[in-house]
Amino acid sequence: MTDHLDRQPAGDGIERRGFLRGAAGAAAAGVAFSALSARTASAAPATFALDPGYGPLRPVRDQATGLELLMLPRGFEYISYGWTNDLMDDGVRTPGSHDGMAAFRRGDRVHLVRNHERRDGTAFTSPAYNPEAGGGTSNLVFDPDAGRWLESYGSLGGTVRNCAGGPTPWGTWLTCEETFETRAGKRHGYVFEVPCEGKGDPRPFTAMGRFNHEAVAVDPATGHVYETEDRGDACLYRFVPTVPGDLAKGGRLEALRIGEAAYDTRRDGERSYGTVSWVPVDEADPAEDTVRKQAQARGAAVFGRLEGAWYGNDRIYVISTNGGPAGQGQVFELDPATGRFRVLFASPGAEVLNAPDNMCVSPRGGLVLCEDGGGTEYVHGLTTEGGIFRFAANAVDLRGGTAGKDVRPDDYRGSEWAGSCFEPKNGNWLFVNVQSPGITLAITGPWRQGAL
Repeated sequence: MTDHLDRQPAGDGIERRGFLRGAAGAAAAGVAFSALSARTASAAPATFALDPGYGPLRPVRDQATGLELLMLPRGFEYISYGWTNDLMDDGVRTPGSHDGMAAFRRGDRVHLVRNHERRDGTAFTSPAYNPEAGGGTSNLVFDPDAGRWLESYGSLGGTVRNCAGGPTPWGTWLTCEETFETRAGKRHGYVFEVPCEGKGDPRPFTAMGRFNHEAVAVDPATGHVYETEDRGDACLYRFVPTVPGDLAKGGRLEALRIGEAAYDTRRDGERSYGTVSWVPVDEADPAEDTVRKQAQARGAAVFGRLEGAWYGNDRIYVISTNGGPAGQGQVFELDPATGRFRVLFASPGAEVLNAPDNMCVSPRGGLVLCEDGGGTEYVHGLTTEGGIFRFAANAVDLRGGTAGKDVRPDDYRGSEWAGSCFEPKNGNWLFVNVQSPGITLAITGPWRQGAL
């Protein structure tokens, strides 16, 4: 068994201090999002692309268990790993409630950091921020050439409801607590940092704000960190670090403002807002849940529940899970270089897109949207022409057997998708989680035939 306590991040990635020089290389390779970016409020509604190049979905067996867990287009295959209660290589059983995730390439291996959206219980691994909290992260290692999972271990414990987060250009994962509570005398509602190899840092970045965090996205050109908030009257935040790449050195927290007065985006369809500005948050680490109230008192825009965020195509993409005219979701796009902001896509109804949550950007430029709605849950793609399509369906029905896995036999087809992320070097593998019963999946196939 490898001793993970002494491992350090590999040196072949972007160094923490020098990542600004490599900003162009840090961005995901792929086509420009020109067609989608050009859409305005006067454009035709987005299309529902039944065949984006991949073909219809069909049941596909898992190469690890033989179970039909997913429906995918022809030519795609997958292998599951890290089910809840599977024994990890450090002797700890895999925690449940798999959520946000990111993948990092180190030589010929892919290293992933995975969130666990748990609250109750005690810390499942060390180091732990709070021994009386059950959330945290685990790390996984995958061989992309052999298509084989290699290793897993706990990397940070003692946090609460680690929902999403985001990768950094210097090779770490920022894991976010979706809570605002004090537990066993410890404040929660923070961002923590976990390297793609080794153990995480149990010290919270209090300057990044204490609120109901969801996801983050880092602009590699500046080191600014964009943060989402899962509240019905949320704000979209930007953290400007004192030292780019070293978040422990502190910085200032700001919130996005549209125009000169308070603006509510929650029912907006596809439209452009022009150039936005940012207002300061004076007290980022309050005793009461007031961060968004401070920001809105200065004119910050109001959003529906902000969930996923990702950097790609030189843009910051942000999801509202219940925004838009139908209340079924919005996808926002921010150009961090110019400050231009817009709604790229608004779901016209649950039959098209039902409450998107986590997301990522393909190395080829398309967006991957994970549903957290109701009924059968789908992974959707959003094309560069603005068409949305179903790429995968959750078919996890274990009432007929669990293939020896220590999970409850049940129908999990209504469980949310989470943690979508591509292997960053070649983009040949998409990693994604089914939150319940807690499964991590690696999917590969003829990506270049379609929009992802």
